[in-house]
Amino acid sequence: MLGELDHVAIAVTNLRAAKSLYCGALGFTHHAYETVKEQGVNVEVVMLGTLRVELLEPLDANSPVHKHIQKRGEGLHHLCFRVPDIRAALKDLKEQGLQLIDETPRIGEGGHLIAFVHPRSTNGVLMELKQVVGKHA
Repeated sequence: MLGELDHVAIAVTNLRAAKSLYCGALGFTHHAYETVKEQGVNVEVVMLGTLRVELLEPLDANSPVHKHIQKRGEGLHHLCFRVPDIRAALKDLKEQGLQLIDETPRIGEGGHLIAFVHPRSTNGVLMELKQVVGKHA
């Protein structure tokens, strides 16, 4: 059910400093910036060739990313995989016994449909499913 890797997300406390590191010393290029209030984050998308990395900065202490940083520190937050039909993918994963954080999709970065699979089901790695909608589909 999973498609290609869409992006790697990294939780950061200072988006400006993280962007400077990735776009400076590491040679990434700036691709996009967006505030996603529904997820409680500022998102800086940087690219290295076809590799897409989302730098996630929490908007406030209620953000799930803030809680992640408090518990685990900065670093890998999740891997995101594209799926052609997110509802079918969620149904399939649930039938296979995986624990879902989201039983139904929600709106994420770029207005795309997203849902998360709990890391307890995936060897400690938070996984995001993404169904691309609109002009990028």
